[in-house]
Amino acid sequence: MSENKKVQFIPARPQRDVLPVGIYCRVSTTAKEQLNSLFVQVSALTRHVALYDEWILADSYVEVASSKGDSPRPEFRRLIDDCKRKKIKIVLVKNISRFGRDTVTVLEVLQQLRTHDVRVIFLEEKLDTKTVDSNLMISIIESIAQAENESRSANIKMGLNFRAKTGTSKLYQRKCYGYQHDKEGMLTIDEEQAENVRLIFSIYLQGYSIGGIIKELESRKIPSPTGKDVWYKRTIDTLLSNEKYIGEALIMKSDESAASYLSQDNHPLIVSKSIFYAVQAEKEKRSSVIETENGKQRKSTKYSSKRK
Repeated sequence: MSENKKVQFIPARPQRDVLPVGIYCRVSTTAKEQLNSLFVQVSALTRHVALYDEWILADSYVEVASSKGDSPRPEFRRLIDDCKRKKIKIVLVKNISRFGRDTVTVLEVLQQLRTHDVRVIFLEEKLDTKTVDSNLMISIIESIAQAENESRSANIKMGLNFRAKTGTSKLYQRKCYGYQHDKEGMLTIDEEQAENVRLIFSIYLQGYSIGGIIKELESRKIPSPTGKDVWYKRTIDTLLSNEKYIGEALIMKSDESAASYLSQDNHPLIVSKSIFYAVQAEKEKRSSVIETENGKQRKSTKYSSKRK
């Protein structure tokens, strides 16, 4: 080397601290669309880690499990344990619902990880426990959880309405006393119970009160729909008004915010329509409440099944 030649020394770059990142991905079922969602989660989170030079993907925690607090989630548990052992310093999750739907549990876990100096980032909500204080995080998570619950409830109702409207709802085949399911899940008549249903309709038209019907059934040692020796007035009253016994299925009738759907000739009938509607007329006649110009009022006399 020439004595006159100068050598320029370039100082070494300072060593950066590399932060180990764990990605947590979860779906609740093994349905095809859910497994596709799992693949998308893993891909998106892996790409996000690659955006930062100081981050390194240390491990992936991937599972198919419910987010409910009492459901086993071994990968979630392994993630928390690795965080406590300092193996993971940053946890990356698609959104809060993937982390858990139990708001209390989510907040408890976040607090645990905060004490171990572990940072949790929810990509969709743009939430980072490093920059958001505890009280604000609690408020945000509770608000998001409430919004998700409302959205999920609306989606469920929409699905129920669609299946009811298209006649594909399983609610049309919901079993009641007097019926059983065949191998395909369709309603068929349980002859032994059906005879008891016909008896109840028949003696009601003969003048028996609800209490009188109960005494008759119990004297004949006919077990109730639950298999007990005791019958209740509510059971008899509901049975006498159930349109299922004339082969019809009315669903979603208790939801005031949604339409009701009636399927006629839905299944075999147990009593004739003439008997059923005669009973409805009789029930109206015996009712202690009447409509007047001043609204609903109670009758001055009560129905009695005693023979005069």
